[in-house]
Amino acid sequence: MFTGIIEAVGSIQAINITGQGARIVISTGLLDMSDVKLGDSIATNGICLTVVAFDSSTYSADVSNETLQRTGFVDYQTGQAVNLEKAMLPTTRFGGHMVSGHVDAVVVITSIEHNGNSLEYWLEMPSDLVPYIAEKGSITIDGTSLTVNSVTNDKFRLTIVPHTNAQTIIAQYKAGTKVNLEVDLIARYIERLLTKKAASTVEHHSSGVTHELLARNGFMK
Repeated sequence: MFTGIIEAVGSIQAINITGQGARIVISTGLLDMSDVKLGDSIATNGICLTVVAFDSSTYSADVSNETLQRTGFVDYQTGQAVNLEKAMLPTTRFGGHMVSGHVDAVVVITSIEHNGNSLEYWLEMPSDLVPYIAEKGSITIDGTSLTVNSVTNDKFRLTIVPHTNAQTIIAQYKAGTKVNLEVDLIARYIERLLTKKAASTVEHHSSGVTHELLARNGFMK
């Protein structure tokens, strides 16, 4: 589990893609690796990856074909900058929101506009994710926890302040850039619970078992 608060910007040092997936090596930049162990999770542009080898300035991870197909990794190149965040600890200050590191979609930045000292980013909104993206709700872009400030039928807007722009790879974005998107985890669970409850209600009513039927057969007074 992560918070979406980026700890460092690293870069892809090597990518070895095979038919079974890929092995990547990440240069960690200023990320503190002193407490990292084999098997730890590090969010890399919002993708939860397991550390299979590491030293003081790099770590290696295996990327499955599923991850390659469903995230921006399919287009990543050697030297590309990536946002990094180690998995949260029980003592971590919770500055962002609950982030799983499981990417829901790759979306395109459609436009970038200046607004004072901030930047307004408009991104396309996949139709199947519309229920999970709400104004003033949380969303994760390439691992960065951000607030949705406006929503239309097919787009949503993010306002990026100078600090976030300086501490992440967002400064490198331009119209047409593809980014990893993860919707709010809590929104997904709420939707799942409501769907299950609705299905259960329909099943109950369609079974033909009613209070009247139970009473008529002596099960209820």
